[in-house]
This record gives sequence, C-alpha cells and structure tokens, in this order.
Amino acid sequence: MRHKVGQRKLHRTTSHRLAMLHNMVTSLLEHEAIRTTLPKAKEARALAERIITLGKRGGLSNVRLAERTVRNRAILQKVFSEYKTRYATRPGGYTRIVRLGFRRGDGAEMALLELVDRPAKATPAEVPDTEAAAAPETKTE
Repeated sequence: MRHKVGQRKLHRTTSHRLAMLHNMVTSLLEHEAIRTTLPKAKEARALAERIITLGKRGGLSNVRLAERTVRNRAILQKVFSEYKTRYATRPGGYTRIVRLGFRRGDGAEMALLELVDRPAKATPAEVPDTEAAAAPETKTE
C-alpha cells in the first residue's frame, strides 16, 4: 500500500526531477500557461501555488525561499508585485489544469497548466492582418 507517499517520481532521478519541476514553474510564471503531460502538470501545480503564496506574503525571507525554485530575478519581481496584487483576495487555487487529450507519438495524456485570472488573449478578429500590411500599395489611375 502507498500510504503517505508524497509525490510522483516521474521515472527520473531526484536532481533531474527537481530541476525539471523548477524549470516548469519558472516557465509557468513567465508565460502564465504551459503545455505538458498530466502527471507533470499535477506535480508542478503544487510547487507553483506555493511560490505564488510566498509572493502574496512578501518579505525578504519569503523572497529567499521563492528564489530556491525560481532563479530568474525578473520573474521573482513579477511574482512579488503583479501576482501579489492579482491574487490578493483569492485564498488559494491559483492554477488550473485543462486536459487536452492524448499525444500522437506515445499516447501520453496532455494538459494545459495555466494561471487563473490571466489576461484574455486577443481573438483572431482583433489581430491585424500581416499579409495585407506587408503588401505594397498599387495605384490605379
């Protein structure tokens, strides 16, 4: 029986698994959404929520604790400023996992790990047409 067994090993050594999860969390905080396999998304979610909670609390010791996982200064500043204000009233649950189906090559179940309340992306109607802008104008007389 697997009572009180903490996390998934993901078929990797400890150092590889931790490095991979730290990189995934850093990418999630930078881009606000990542596409990965479902078990990896479930593991990265717990780590990302902890980092955002540290950002909400603020303070030097929490910055140093978050810096263990997120080694990029610009992303740390984003966590302790932008995400702190965005999630100030939310008591938890900063991430969402959306199942995307199965990967074509090996059949692994894929998922989208994203931050909730992230700004909406532009719809195709709002994106300017790049082909029309690149074409030279011709005069007809």
